[in-house]
Amino acid sequence: MSEAEKLRTTEVDLGGLVGVLATHLYSTPLVALRELVQNAHDSHTRRRLEDPDTPYRPLIRVSGDPAARTVAIEDTGAGLTEPEIHAYLATVGTGYTRMLRDLTGDQDLIGAFGLGFLSAFSVADEVTVTTASHREPHLAHRYRSRGGERYGVEPVAPRPGPGTVVELTLKPEHAHLADEEALREVLRRYCVLLPIPVYVGTDEQPVNDVPVPWRQDLPGSPHLHRMRFANAFARSFEPLTAFPVTPAEDRTDAVGLLWVQDGGTYGSTDNRDLAVYLRGMLLADDARDLLPSWAGFIGGVIESSRLTPTASREDLQRDEHYRALQRALADAVVDGLYETARLHPNAWRRILTRHGQDLLGAALCDDRLFTLLADDVPVPTSQGDLTAGALRAAGSGAVHVALGSGGGFEEMLYRAMQVPIARGDRYAVLPFLRRYAQLRDCRIVELGSESGNRELFREPAAPLPAEERGWLAAALADEGEELVPARFDPPGLPLVLVPDREAELKARIEDDQADARIPSAALRLARAFTARTDGTVKARLYLNLASPAVEDLLTAYRAGRTGAATAAGLLRSLKVIMAAASGSSAGDLGAALGGVSTAVAALTADLSQDLGDHS
Repeated sequence: MSEAEKLRTTEVDLGGLVGVLATHLYSTPLVALRELVQNAHDSHTRRRLEDPDTPYRPLIRVSGDPAARTVAIEDTGAGLTEPEIHAYLATVGTGYTRMLRDLTGDQDLIGAFGLGFLSAFSVADEVTVTTASHREPHLAHRYRSRGGERYGVEPVAPRPGPGTVVELTLKPEHAHLADEEALREVLRRYCVLLPIPVYVGTDEQPVNDVPVPWRQDLPGSPHLHRMRFANAFARSFEPLTAFPVTPAEDRTDAVGLLWVQDGGTYGSTDNRDLAVYLRGMLLADDARDLLPSWAGFIGGVIESSRLTPTASREDLQRDEHYRALQRALADAVVDGLYETARLHPNAWRRILTRHGQDLLGAALCDDRLFTLLADDVPVPTSQGDLTAGALRAAGSGAVHVALGSGGGFEEMLYRAMQVPIARGDRYAVLPFLRRYAQLRDCRIVELGSESGNRELFREPAAPLPAEERGWLAAALADEGEELVPARFDPPGLPLVLVPDREAELKARIEDDQADARIPSAALRLARAFTARTDGTVKARLYLNLASPAVEDLLTAYRAGRTGAATAAGLLRSLKVIMAAASGSSAGDLGAALGGVSTAVAALTADLSQDLGDHS
């Protein structure tokens, strides 16, 4: 090694390092409470390991004094000797807890990085630690520091016994943390799984006095205890049912509880809500990515000792244990839904009613869910929510679905046929019904698609002569509409106007504002798809040659009767009025209403003339 390459010691600006770690490592000042309570918990675990034969009452008490702007965290744990104060409180990155866990293998110890104590300086101007070790209970010392860069240690009068009190003199912007009601709310969530009781102020009831159903055998119904815990823990929505997470030794040690929330729909809101605890202490309050992306209606709480936290202990490293837990939780959701359907039919009906739209999409993501939901999940239709089986039965063995959003003539056709039509524009409806039709080997009629229209609107046995077809097109169709002679049910419906969905899409993506609304990649794909249509045909007007009204109209035209044009005008007005009633646009409604009056007057005059001729 040359002289220029000699190794040198890295210089460290301790003040800057402490400031960065204390202020920027954690996302919220509330983490300071978590870290200090965690340290108190580990102090108890240390005392149990090092002095197992001496009985004592383990507890943690957090007190706030808004007037003095202070918060104190007291424990009856192992405490610290003076050398340990210097070694562990005043040395960044050194933690006795980690060393003890490595030595004993005890998984109840939470700390990992030796950084948690620094969080105190993110909320406090001054930190004071008064402590007495269980090894030297007659000696007590006080550590005091402002900012964490410099500190002092002095002997003080002995405490009532071993343990530690950490007192924070809060910065003005964090003075609200001294409110004991706020402390109860925060600690109730942070500490709910800690085995050591945590008290606030002079309370006689610990904030974590909640029976944990997966940790203990409780008398009575396990499901009832799960629901009680879920109702106590859930933040935003009432749980509809709850089911356990159990260890899968080949993949994960996680245990806990998941529940179905009475929340919003996944199509508009992702309400996944999962809290993760590491050795009993809240690690991640929003670990939704551990849940399947389709499970927007699931909440829960789990604990694990295999997960690896980040340095801030506010998130999880995406390692093999994380991915194994993702798979295990997906299985737990599916198994829980199966259990609910089998054992709790009332809750299952509520879930289907509340989350039908979510479950349609979920069924497409997991074969097991599709098997469970295929015949139970409700599908939105023109006649309300129906199962796919009910749709199939009402459609004489076929499932009918509209691709458009407004209903319009298509829906009118189905109403006339008294067949419910599924809302194919709703979230996951169309792909779910396509898969259902494949599974049950039944037909699916997609109104608005070329194949669906061919099935509904059958070609006539013989084509209309070009002259008749031209006259009908001129009399009935508006600009952008193509007249298509056909035969369809019911005969009482003389014509149906069906929008061309590709033309609608083309118009939307060629709008001047499309570039601003639609991502460029999606826009290119959509324009490639619609390039095959020129967009001139915006709708097809299917004329029902099986309709008596149309038969009479053609008979009158072929006979050269003057009333044929009047009757055709009446049908055209009927088309415009029906389109307006369904929210579509097919001509001038005012002119159509006037056309009805004109046609009625003309027909009345013709009738009077006929009566006069006969007299």
